[in-house]
Formats: sequence, structure tokens, C-alpha cells
Amino acid sequence: MANAPYEIPNELRDFAERSVDQARKAFEGFVTVAQKTAGTVDGAAHEAQTGAKHVGSQILGFAEKNVNAAFDLAQKLVHAKDPQEAFALQSEFLKTQIDALQGQAKELGALIQKTADRSAK
Repeated sequence: MANAPYEIPNELRDFAERSVDQARKAFEGFVTVAQKTAGTVDGAAHEAQTGAKHVGSQILGFAEKNVNAAFDLAQKLVHAKDPQEAFALQSEFLKTQIDALQGQAKELGALIQKTADRSAK
């Protein structure tokens, strides 16, 4: 018996695609609110406030990039032709995200150190 490729019904693909789009829109709404909230943060010391806003903004930017990358993966998975393609997409995503997270951690560490040094002066 030949291995017949597994076919995902079009209705399921459409539902998954709509779900990804709705989740992306919901997240974008969350990011908008979070950015507005971060913009209104008040603090006692101007340097600390500026540094905290910058760090918070950077973290939010990283989170947005990472979540959008996950949404992009989900979109690609919806259109995967077979489990092997889905596995390849996930593997590539993991490699890319590990590299991105390492870079983000280094950048964030340097920014926090710089902010702490300024606040200590």
C-alpha cells in the first residue's frame, strides 16, 4: 500500500488561517495598549524613568518581533503540504529564534547595564 499524502481539508486550513489572523490582530491591539501605557510611566528620577522606558520599550519590541515570528510560522504551517514540510518549517523557526533570542539577550543585558550605570551617577 502506497503512502498517500495526508491532505488537510480546506475548511480546516481556512479556519486555522482565520484563527491566526484574529490572534495577530488581538496581539497588535495588546501591543498598542502596552506601548501607550509604557509611554505614560512616571518615575521619581528622570534618568531612571528614561532608562526604564527605554528598557521596557526594547523588551516590548523584542516581544513583538518574537510573537510576529511565531504568527508567521503558524501561517506557514497552515499551508504546509505534509508533516515533513511542517517539521522543516518548525526546525528552521527554532534555529532562527534561538539566534534571535541570544542576540536580544545580549542587547538587553548591555542596555540594562548602561541604564544602571547612568542611574548610579
